[in-house]
Amino acid sequence: MTPPPSGPVCAGASTAALGTAVTTVGYPSFSSYVRARGPVLLRTARSLTANPCDAEDLLQTALAKTFVAWERIEDHRALDGYVRRALLNTRTSQWRKRKVDEFACEELPEPAGLPEPDPAEQQVLHDAMWRAVMKLPDRQRAMVVLRYYEDLSEAQTAEVLGVSIGTVKSAVSRALGKLREDPELTPVR
Repeated sequence: MTPPPSGPVCAGASTAALGTAVTTVGYPSFSSYVRARGPVLLRTARSLTANPCDAEDLLQTALAKTFVAWERIEDHRALDGYVRRALLNTRTSQWRKRKVDEFACEELPEPAGLPEPDPAEQQVLHDAMWRAVMKLPDRQRAMVVLRYYEDLSEAQTAEVLGVSIGTVKSAVSRALGKLREDPELTPVR
């Protein structure tokens, strides 16, 4: 097993990539090819991506693929075409592997909700409701507050007030009837 080259990766390719076809074209090594054609190839990579950093990564990947195939490439006059094809294939593979979070479908996944109510209108309604509740007799008001604002059951309300469940039912029914007839709450219906 041979030890890894001590210099840059591209410099290690110069001894392995020498050949008669290479020297006649003017690229005696992979590193000389990259030095000579790198800026042109980087412009090509930039045209394939929106981000300059992604373009540099794309070019680096394509050049790594070219380096692996350097000895198999017979016609070094076609190196630019080989690297461009590697750029395009790599970019296409990246595009295909990307995660797609949105899918086209015939119907919307969530129904269009009702518009959020205006906080000012909610406050007006809240105030009107409290004014209407305050108009109720003390006993009915206490039962409505315990049942609907404190969310107690009829049995719990009866126990808190020391009355029967039937008394709570009838008193709450009469109180709700009065609230329905309150003129301030008419627009709510």
